[in-house]
Amino acid sequence: MEYTTKIYAPDIDPRHRHPKIFEVFDSLKSGEYMELSNDHNPKPLHYQLMIERGEDTFTWEYTEEGPSLWRVAIGKK
Repeated sequence: MEYTTKIYAPDIDPRHRHPKIFEVFDSLKSGEYMELSNDHNPKPLHYQLMIERGEDTFTWEYTEEGPSLWRVAIGKK
């Protein structure tokens, strides 16, 4: 899978983390993907995306599931 961008969440200040991830997601074109890496399961972000952008606007696929590193391919529909 080709990623338009990759984000390592722990590098972003916690208060800016979700807004930055949403900014990157919003900049994706249909069919593009971003990779999100985190030091814990980003499931709360998944729920926030479903609520704020709608389930039908993105895909969410874990490519690595811990225990120390989680990677998710987030695609824009």
